[in-house]
Amino acid sequence: MDPVKTAIIYYSATGTVHALARAAAEGAEKAGAEVRLRRIAETAPPEAIAANPAWGRHLEDAADVAEAALDDLDWADVVLFGTPTRFGNPASQLRAFIDTSGPLWFQGRLSDKVYTAFTASNTAHGGQESTILALANTFYHWGGIVVPPGYTDPVQFKSGNPYGASHVAGDGPPGEVALEAVRYQARRAVDTAAALKIGRAA
Repeated sequence: MDPVKTAIIYYSATGTVHALARAAAEGAEKAGAEVRLRRIAETAPPEAIAANPAWGRHLEDAADVAEAALDDLDWADVVLFGTPTRFGNPASQLRAFIDTSGPLWFQGRLSDKVYTAFTASNTAHGGQESTILALANTFYHWGGIVVPPGYTDPVQFKSGNPYGASHVAGDGPPGEVALEAVRYQARRAVDTAAALKIGRAA
């Protein structure tokens, strides 16, 4: 069987979600997937970026990561979306990218893929679950197969979020529990897609 094609598409302002996305790529590759790691283009005004030194530094640090394109959605068997939470919703940069996907959706090219999402917020109750659930609304419209991590691995009882991997950025960079949770989530999504590929080929 051909490797499961996995797109990890994320937006990160200061690097937290970027770190989670890289760990997700590690998890998917460990599961045998062919992986595309793609960042969402920054659309915030320069004055907003300049007001936060960490924001500008991260733009430089992530310059080697290719920007996401609709072709990445079309190509993938599995899509993991990563985003910081913005008032309980995905970041506008990611939403703007998703909102360009209408032509693919209209052709049915986004259906029957595996989708899952991860996030970060500045505070412990900063909208992590609602952000992931908001992305799931899109997956339903696309006819996607939503694969959450649930409580299906011991790490989930440490991380505590069955909707998707998440991290409290106010506590500092993601630690090993958060990184392992998103690695596991990626492996689970890839394993599910592989089972689907086998079943469809039978």
